[in-house]
Amino acid sequence: MKPHTATLLSLSLFALVASHAQISSTQSDAPPATSAQGSPSIQITRSGSQQQSQGSAERFTGLVQIQELFPAHDPSRTSGGKVTFAPGARSAWHTHPLGQALIVTEGTGWIQQWGRPIQEFSKDDVIWIPPGVKHWRGATPHTR
Repeated sequence: MKPHTATLLSLSLFALVASHAQISSTQSDAPPATSAQGSPSIQITRSGSQQQSQGSAERFTGLVQIQELFPAHDPSRTSGGKVTFAPGARSAWHTHPLGQALIVTEGTGWIQQWGRPIQEFSKDDVIWIPPGVKHWRGATPHTR
């Protein structure tokens, strides 16, 4: 059997992905485009144009790939990223000042809140982490 990675879409406040990895600027970091009439216009960030980086050893154990999908644009404070954990890889204990939503797009993983038991998650699960809750998350080390 093939080991499963866990891939999560992370929707965070105050640009979580950028704080977890040193990602260079991309097209999506630009201010909203304006039309000839001076009003904002729709931007499309093409698939594959977002850079990937490896999660830092200070914040992760094992192989973790981070891809910023979109930064926060004023007045919103929400950013999004795709984080892929190799089997057994995990984050360090951490918190999010305004909370975090995770959408599991592939694989299985574990998440644990400080002082509570480990919980398993799998594809299509949605996880809400309340503001200030200390936790870690990662891919399960086993195969299915």
